[in-house]
Amino acid sequence: MTNEKKTVAVLYGGKSTEYEISLLTAFSVINAMDLEHYRVLPVHIQQDGRWITGSEITKKLEYRDQLLLSENRSIEAQAEHWLAPSSPALGNKRPDVIFPLLHGPNGEDGTVQGLFELLNIAYVGSGVAGSAVAMDKVLMKDVFAAHHIPGPNYLSVIRYEWETDAPSVILKVKNTIGYPCFIKPANCGSSVGISQCLSETELSASVTEAFRFDTKVIIEEKVTGREVEIGVIGNHDLSVSVPGEIKTKNAAFYDYQSKYVEGKSTLVIPADLPEKVKAELEDVAKRAYNALSLSGLARVDVFIREKDQRVIVNEVNTMPGFTQFSMFPLLWKHTGLSYGKLIEKLIDLGIERHNEKQKIQYRIDH
Repeated sequence: MTNEKKTVAVLYGGKSTEYEISLLTAFSVINAMDLEHYRVLPVHIQQDGRWITGSEITKKLEYRDQLLLSENRSIEAQAEHWLAPSSPALGNKRPDVIFPLLHGPNGEDGTVQGLFELLNIAYVGSGVAGSAVAMDKVLMKDVFAAHHIPGPNYLSVIRYEWETDAPSVILKVKNTIGYPCFIKPANCGSSVGISQCLSETELSASVTEAFRFDTKVIIEEKVTGREVEIGVIGNHDLSVSVPGEIKTKNAAFYDYQSKYVEGKSTLVIPADLPEKVKAELEDVAKRAYNALSLSGLARVDVFIREKDQRVIVNEVNTMPGFTQFSMFPLLWKHTGLSYGKLIEKLIDLGIERHNEKQKIQYRIDH
């Protein structure tokens, strides 16, 4: 790293059900950043979609509410400032890199990544296509199936199908998925809107609940086994972390309460896995990462199926929980990469990917 400070615009909040989680993530990440090496500019995306910018952060934040910027200048209707070579909205200096700490729709799904591409600014994490496909659980599993990456049986339902012919959907679930099964919004994270159905009588209420958060729902078979997660970082030369296991307390599955209410779950790092299973997990994680054309970082969530110890991919998260107490940073801490160094590594990977894309030619010279 050179002596000159890199300007990092940190985006957080977002028009998403995971808004509060994003604030926790930003508070943790900003306080872990080395302010001697980085010029940190906060950008708060409010739940109504307005973008509020703040002045440079020069010392550690004392409490999360300091991130709730409300008295600074809104740039909601001033997108031209982002497009200008020197942006008044960002203190008359375009950032060297953007760190989008946004979870869920309108941030993790390729939408904001498309803006960064138009701006031609480096950013942390996966690009438009990888982010979008990984966010959509149906598309993600379609890609995995095409690449012969093992996953649970599933089917998808759009709102129109459900509203016009629910009995056919119910019959299809009975014949292809069976019970118990899981009902999930296709484009949400943090277990928002997820239900476990033990019988057909619970299906209608669960599907209706999932449609509160999306226009497409995925229905999956329940895989009985251990829930294990592993971290992947890199653009081309990939590194994997030690695996971690999630053990829930008094919960049928790893739901929102288990994730974010203290005492509802236990993280075991590193997970105690046979060497053969661990090797398969690392291989499958890298294959899943590459199949989705990801870059920067991802957390790969799998089941170790009880009946045969096979690795079954549940999903891949391109912006996993990222507080210092979240699974992804803890996995890397136990692998030997501290929280602060992990943040530096991801910033460097974002810049590296951006520099590589600058070699692309967009004009045909005759």
